Amino acid sequence: MARLSSLSTLAGGISLFVGQVRGGAGLVSLTLEHYPGMTEKVMRTLADDAMTRFDLLGCTVIHRIGRLEVGQPIVFVGACAAHRGAALAATSFLIDRLKTGAPFWKKEEYASGAATWVEARVEDEAAASAWDAP
Repeated sequence: MARLSSLSTLAGGISLFVGQVRGGAGLVSLTLEHYPGMTEKVMRTLADDAMTRFDLLGCTVIHRIGRLEVGQPIVFVGACAAHRGAALAATSFLIDRLKTGAPFWKKEEYASGAATWVEARVEDEAAASAWDAP
């Protein structure tokens, strides 16, 4: 946050989002895999798009990979803008697009020893595509 708040005295709003591994139904961990190089490129493109679309003063996107236990943070998104509305919208945009556009694969591991790969959700696709509407 310090990096975002130090960007400019023109900043009127900084929006921050931290996503974490959600528990329930015996889930003990989530393992995230990615395609190195491709994932970083998509994340940079999304950040650049947000900078332009929302006239941001700055933004930060950090996404973890590897095995994460319930309650651990997965993703951090921060956006800094002259006005709070742009910062809040940019944060939502980035999270929605990260969920569907960045090449991450997620495997859930349960206390029973079972493990399943997470399938894409219609709700996530709808949220991301809503940003395409005029």
